[in-house]
Amino acid sequence: MSGISGRIEELRREMKACGIDMYIIPTSDFHESEYVGEYFKARSYMTGFTGSAGTAVITQEEAGLWTDGRYFIQAERELFGSPVTLYRMGEEGVPTVKEYVGENLKEGGCLGFDGRVINAGAGEEYARIAAEKGGSIAAGEDLVGRIWNERPPFPENPIFILEEKYTGERTAGKLHRVRKKMKEKGADVHILTSLYDIAWLFNIRGRDIVHVPVVMSFAAITQKESIWFVRHKVLNPEICRYCTENEISIRDYEDIYDYARSISKDKKVLLDKGIVNYRIYNSLKAETIEGPNPTQMMKAVKNETELSNIRNAHVKDGVAFTKFMYWLKTHIGKEEITEVSAARYLENCRREQELFADLSFDTISAYGEHAAMMHYSATPETDVLLKPEGFLLVDSGGHYLDGSTDITRTLALGALTREQKLYFTTVCRGNLNLASAKFLHGCRGTNLDILAREPLWMMGLDYRCGTGHGIGYFLNVHEGPNAFRWRHVSDGNSDCVLEEGMVTTDEPGIYLEGNYGIRTENELVCRKAEKNEYGQFMEFEIITYAPIDLDAILPEEMTAAERGFLNAYHKMVYEKISPFLDEAERMWLKEYTREIL
Repeated sequence: MSGISGRIEELRREMKACGIDMYIIPTSDFHESEYVGEYFKARSYMTGFTGSAGTAVITQEEAGLWTDGRYFIQAERELFGSPVTLYRMGEEGVPTVKEYVGENLKEGGCLGFDGRVINAGAGEEYARIAAEKGGSIAAGEDLVGRIWNERPPFPENPIFILEEKYTGERTAGKLHRVRKKMKEKGADVHILTSLYDIAWLFNIRGRDIVHVPVVMSFAAITQKESIWFVRHKVLNPEICRYCTENEISIRDYEDIYDYARSISKDKKVLLDKGIVNYRIYNSLKAETIEGPNPTQMMKAVKNETELSNIRNAHVKDGVAFTKFMYWLKTHIGKEEITEVSAARYLENCRREQELFADLSFDTISAYGEHAAMMHYSATPETDVLLKPEGFLLVDSGGHYLDGSTDITRTLALGALTREQKLYFTTVCRGNLNLASAKFLHGCRGTNLDILAREPLWMMGLDYRCGTGHGIGYFLNVHEGPNAFRWRHVSDGNSDCVLEEGMVTTDEPGIYLEGNYGIRTENELVCRKAEKNEYGQFMEFEIITYAPIDLDAILPEEMTAAERGFLNAYHKMVYEKISPFLDEAERMWLKEYTREIL
């Protein structure tokens, strides 16, 4: 941790030289991506906290790290012994980052941050806070970059085209839909900086973020022109021809800032202030129309080609996970298996499947108390031997050309206590209750979240995260705007009406620090049910196919309806998966998808 202390002191010297009193370091790239490449892990470099979400604030006297409930345990361990104070977001009495800045920025002080990694909305708020203190902001300084001597290189990886047989729609059709939305809003120009939306719109994929198939780029759309700002060295003749065919002109990645400055004052620019970075926004002289990118909702509602492909991808993924589960259940206690080797075996099972491209995220293989950390990642230092007792929680997924998957199963490796079985059964009940929901069109994730939480709430238990998130099509595994959560938040995800074709995860859990964690996760497709005088009813189709471990179920703690739903689910799993297994695996699956009474 002496290294962290030294880095903070170096940063403070740079701050002092620039006249900056407080410096903010978010977890972000220039595009507000959820996960970032190694080049952008400035917050991790400065604090030692390696989780995927968090913000650091450094002053001459203090260093603080804000993160959410998924990472409290991990952050506490990683920050131990360092000069960085952990601020548990959402906990009673804990200020938000903005509240802390407002309370601690001195009168007339200067607040600094790299304007490329802070979104426009946040940047404006920080500017307002500084102004209220009679101070100023310095948004042009990447101070961490000055002291990060061995910073990893900026990502520049190959690009490829995702064919129409996978996407179900050509780029021309998508651009036509975007331009129609622009016209409705009175926008002359649409600046698009979300890597996910650009990949979807142009039907291209890349490898610039680990396990996220995107390309570092910006885009600008007018009624007559599409401009793609991308580093030329990642292009090849095929991509250049493709852009010409689709009337997409290419400019250098860094040119986005000059382009923004060049837009005349009489134009109106459509952009999402929660995504477009502060430097781009500050470069604009034109009037802005603020709101979600039109592509956000378009890509969230999967077309029939995508849905058909996704179901096929889930069959393959279910085969891979079932083979892994069979291997683990029949080999535990007979040979040495660790968290890491178990994850490696599962990855190999996926790699054997047709059209496999990558893992959709780093596998969480968490045994015992490690599973109480929602986003635990096994390393050579933390890797433990699996014993024929207790739980192994495995949260994993794959990217296939025909879809992305995200599945969590908690597996009984041997003897369990009644409490463990009760909690496992309660989590399972919550998962089934949400999956079997029937509701009127117009409902949002906030309307339905209680179905998953109620069995736990009745026991005075909860989990510190949402119940589910949208899934991208061979894109980011966490995609908005659809989500399940009970708490209203201002990012727009809670307020999205659930539409036919949206794919959302269903993943309640329980996490007991120092003991164990349990999560059961399936993906759900929102579909139309009957329409009558009351309106359009909606329902869910489960598209994840793998057994829920009956070794941990207490049937007597379930209602007859819940047992019936689980039995029907397991019957479907057997029908989907068994044709792709050998005889021993098939007999095993028959037992693990048996009816419970």
